[in-house]
Amino acid sequence: QVQLVESGGGLVQAGGSLRLSCAASGRTFSSYAMGWFRQAPGKEREFVARITWSGGSTYYADSVKGRFTVSRDNAKNTVYLQMNSLKAEDTAVYYCAADSRTRWVTMVVGPDGYDYWGQGTQVTVSS
Repeated sequence: QVQLVESGGGLVQAGGSLRLSCAASGRTFSSYAMGWFRQAPGKEREFVARITWSGGSTYYADSVKGRFTVSRDNAKNTVYLQMNSLKAEDTAVYYCAADSRTRWVTMVVGPDGYDYWGQGTQVTVSS
C-alpha cells in the first residue's frame, strides 16, 4: 500500500506557472505508474497526465499537452507536474494517483485504472 500527499497548489494568474509535487510513502514507489487527475466544481474527475514506473514514458490529455510536464524521482519517492501557461480552465483540485497493476503501460486514463489516491491540492488560475 502507498500513501500519497500532494502539495504546491495555489492561486496564480493566467499565463503563470506552478509545480505540483506528490510524495509517496513506502519503499516501493518504483512499483507504480503515477497519474495526475483534476476535478473542477460540478465536473467529473478527468485525466491530466501519466508517467510509467521508470519514467521512460509519459502521456498527456490533449488539453494540457505542450503546457504540462510530468516527471518523477524514484529516489525521492516523488512525482511532479510542472504546469506552464496556465489558463482559467485549468482551475481544479489536482490529485495524484498510483497504479500498481499496469505500471509499464503508457496510456491508462480512467480513474478505475488507479489503486491509490492523494487528498488533492487546489489550483486556481485567475483570468
